[in-house]
Amino acid sequence: MPESANLLLPFVQAAQAQKHVPVNSAFRLLDGLVQMAVRDADRTAPPAAPAEGDRHVVATGATGGWDGDVAFRADGAWLRLQPRVGWVAWNEANARLLVHDGAGWSPIEDAMGLLVRSETVELAKAALGSSVSVAVEEELLSGLSGASVDTSLAIVPGRAVVLGVSVRVVTEITGATSFDVGVTGETDKFGASLGIAAGSTNAGVIAPTPYYADTPVRLTANGADFAGGAVRVAVHALRIGVPAA
Repeated sequence: MPESANLLLPFVQAAQAQKHVPVNSAFRLLDGLVQMAVRDADRTAPPAAPAEGDRHVVATGATGGWDGDVAFRADGAWLRLQPRVGWVAWNEANARLLVHDGAGWSPIEDAMGLLVRSETVELAKAALGSSVSVAVEEELLSGLSGASVDTSLAIVPGRAVVLGVSVRVVTEITGATSFDVGVTGETDKFGASLGIAAGSTNAGVIAPTPYYADTPVRLTANGADFAGGAVRVAVHALRIGVPAA
């Protein structure tokens, strides 16, 4: 049966009997293809209780050999939609837009080289895998107690260049009259005599400083020991990725 060039929709032939059959088939395909939103893109087997109209990008290694295709639930059965270059689909599972480049699906930001909001964002990458990224690590320190408190996160695991450490007092600090933010040996490197009231903030910008080993951030109490309170801590840095093996 003749079909359209791009979406492969069936045409109605002259003097064709049961014209509703190709027309309904074309409508069914359009319903699956237009404004496509898929439930997920990591299944290798059909869901146990699919709903009419559900669509899934089939993952690699799937039963039935539909790898990379779109499985569309229509009239109680699975319809196979084979993607072409430029197809896009909204992945409901992770709220990301996917695009097909003719070989497979990838997030649109990867396909187009876009920057996305994430804990680590790659700014540049060479052909052999070396890269430069910006990174932000965050931690909430609650129930502050004692003369000082260290974060469990390290200032950029491995080697990186730190641009600063920022803090926000979430719950008013008690005991201490102010506090410093730094590291062992430089306890006020990122801020000194900071406010203890809830909502107090500090952006501890420094000259770009390399760190060669995992180093926790330290909050140091002034005036008296910490007796309570909570502070959010964020480390801002550049990371360097070495060439791939």
